Amino acid sequence: MTASGRIMKALSGFYYVQTASGLVECKARGRFRKEGISPLVGDWVEISTEHGKGMIEQIQPRKNCFVRPAVSNLDLLVLLVSQSIPVTEPFLIDRITAIAGNQNVPVIICVNKSDLQAQGDLAGIYSRAGYDVVTTSAVTGEGISQLQSLICGKTVAFTGNSGVGKSSILNCLAPDLHIQTGEVSERLGRGRHTTRHIELFPLPNGTFVADTPGFSSFDTDQMEVVLKENLQYAFPDFAPYLGKCQFHDCAHLKEPGCAVVTACRDGHIEPTRYESYVRLYEKAKEIKTWELNK
Repeated sequence: MTASGRIMKALSGFYYVQTASGLVECKARGRFRKEGISPLVGDWVEISTEHGKGMIEQIQPRKNCFVRPAVSNLDLLVLLVSQSIPVTEPFLIDRITAIAGNQNVPVIICVNKSDLQAQGDLAGIYSRAGYDVVTTSAVTGEGISQLQSLICGKTVAFTGNSGVGKSSILNCLAPDLHIQTGEVSERLGRGRHTTRHIELFPLPNGTFVADTPGFSSFDTDQMEVVLKENLQYAFPDFAPYLGKCQFHDCAHLKEPGCAVVTACRDGHIEPTRYESYVRLYEKAKEIKTWELNK
């Protein structure tokens, strides 16, 4: 028999596909590995079934996909950050938002743990940069209804560094999920990795959310790198100044007459955002485009 469905969970080489007749545990055909393709949570697939078990035969074209979190076909990415333990580095936020922007996936910045003493102004930085920002607390319930409204009817991934409270916020959004939460080590300023796999959870009103494994800032080398020629377009706060530089091929680094550099100097672009752009550009320069086509 054959069926169509969506991968809801990936765990230890097995893929759990939701079909019209129920959830089917599947393996993937060996040819996917030979072709360098891995099925992802969120994929729409065609499967064959026999004796209650399934085999993924075909993966439908994706509208987007990510390495970390390893999901596809997102409508929205919710990036949870914290201004308390553990404090999220702006560079980590900027790297993830650039990757999402490069795939035209909108991002909501969710500044969690508002019940604790804040260190810094992450909400202000990203509001001024043009992102939707929600301030939340799993303890007081602040911002939960606003977040519910923003994700309603969408396929959404929740991501962020370990300990920022992704699972706690998901439990507020859908208490029946009972997702495991972990403590934060005050000595290390990091959270325990309570989520070990990626899974799509159905919420009311056609919403699907993916809770993804947390990561530390040391894991960012595993993330995608946006090509240097595309990077400027992945920073929405740069948009008003693009095309206004003295040189049409301006990299927005040290070139004379750069409108982006001028905007940063005049306070129209957040300094941390521009610093992240420079760091990401230097990393992107290391990419050899011919290697991407191997």
